[in-house]
Amino acid sequence: MKKIGLLSDTHGYLDDAVFRYFESCDEIWHAGDFGSIDIIDSLAAFKPFKGVWGNIDGKDIRLACPEHERFMCEDVDVWMTHIGGYPGRYAVQVRPDITLNPPKLFICGHSHILKVQYDPKLNLLHLNPGAAGKQGWHKVRTLMRFQITEDRIENLEVIELGNR
Repeated sequence: MKKIGLLSDTHGYLDDAVFRYFESCDEIWHAGDFGSIDIIDSLAAFKPFKGVWGNIDGKDIRLACPEHERFMCEDVDVWMTHIGGYPGRYAVQVRPDITLNPPKLFICGHSHILKVQYDPKLNLLHLNPGAAGKQGWHKVRTLMRFQITEDRIENLEVIELGNR
């Protein structure tokens, strides 16, 4: 069993509350648009870390993180990317691969819209944790926590950090 802390779209701002909310997590995953390499350094120093770069991220972050991260967590095939779309409207760059070889868990950021959506056609769960940073048009900063036990994704929590 692994407990995961998930965030995205920090845009250079990392609320201290993230560390409190992710204290019980085994790993932290960031779905892109860090805005600063310091955010990667802080998260990676705190817990085991995985992240993908986003469209605002510069060369330093793109060297530190891939555009797409596909990995196994317990018995769950996970694909994390920044611009991925959502069920029924997957982004052009992921559509061929996600259709031919769908993961069980598909994570993206970019939209700043918190979303949890099951795709019955591809039999996958789509997560977008919204935006944890202060830049963008979202009104409330959000994170997610969840647990992966064997092949199950469970105990999903949405955490509101407060207004942007």
